[in-house]
Amino acid sequence: MLHRFVSKEEFVLESGAVLPGLEIAYYTYGTLNESSSNVVWVCHALTANADVMAWWPGVVGAEAAIDPSRYFIVCANIIGSCYGSSGPLTTDPHTGAPYYRRFPQPTIRDMVNAHRLLREALGISSIEICMGGSMGGYQALEWAVMEPALIRRLFLIATSAAESAWGIAIHESQRLAIEADPRWRDDSADAGKDGLRAARAIGMLTYRNYTAMVQQQAETDVEKTDGFRAASYIRYQADKLVGRFNAQCYWLLTKAMDSHQVARGRAASAEEVLKTIQQPVLLMGITSDLLCPPEEQRKMAAVMPNASYVEIDSPYGHDGFLVEAAKVSAAIRHWLE
Repeated sequence: MLHRFVSKEEFVLESGAVLPGLEIAYYTYGTLNESSSNVVWVCHALTANADVMAWWPGVVGAEAAIDPSRYFIVCANIIGSCYGSSGPLTTDPHTGAPYYRRFPQPTIRDMVNAHRLLREALGISSIEICMGGSMGGYQALEWAVMEPALIRRLFLIATSAAESAWGIAIHESQRLAIEADPRWRDDSADAGKDGLRAARAIGMLTYRNYTAMVQQQAETDVEKTDGFRAASYIRYQADKLVGRFNAQCYWLLTKAMDSHQVARGRAASAEEVLKTIQQPVLLMGITSDLLCPPEEQRKMAAVMPNASYVEIDSPYGHDGFLVEAAKVSAAIRHWLE
């Protein structure tokens, strides 16, 4: 069920910018038990929303590893997004108009701090499993560092301890595409819409890979000179995102991903921080992931004291953490048992 958390207190971001209040849209599933020991908090990725059962079926849902008949499941929309939490499309109380591009830049830590406020408001004092894939993994990992006594288990898939130079370069390429849109600077929800279409096209090339694209979109008609399946697929995916997301949010959230570095302000290296995470951790990599390759998860597993590592053989690249739900769910079940 969708809920809204509203705070009238000022929310200070890492940058020092201040939001005069905070709104968080979130879903809950299942029932909190008497001892409050069955909480699973799912952190979502870049363009997802709080309805985790809709975008991660097979992992979260009836008879899946994270079953609402057993767990009280919470998933909250991140700040900076366009699915109900404070972001570019929400109203700036100082002006009475939407923030648009004036919404202050959040970091991954800001997102986690916002969700910590929600956790407190829900009266949750312990999280049995904190989990996430991709950008969701960034949040889950940060949370485990921030509140180590709160989180009992950690599940991370297709993620890393810091955004890589490769990831930052991809995000900057996407932002350049958005900024090239002549309408990017408009005070409008449609600002940068055409640029977002191009940014999504760039993203799709990193979410999948050569093998998956050739297997699924290759032509059988050798006489073709135009109207190729691969081109239609990219346009379809680009149009689909533009129909449900916002360019200002996309620009802002890719910047937030670039900020991900668990060592910032804590230690000389990410490895030093990872060594302090004592709770059981399941790390999972996807063999064909180009965006956050398995070597990132293997490096983390090598230094975390209580980490288990599982690698899923899949042709679906970074999207494998969503597509291979049956394999992901089976690995989580085995780990929990």
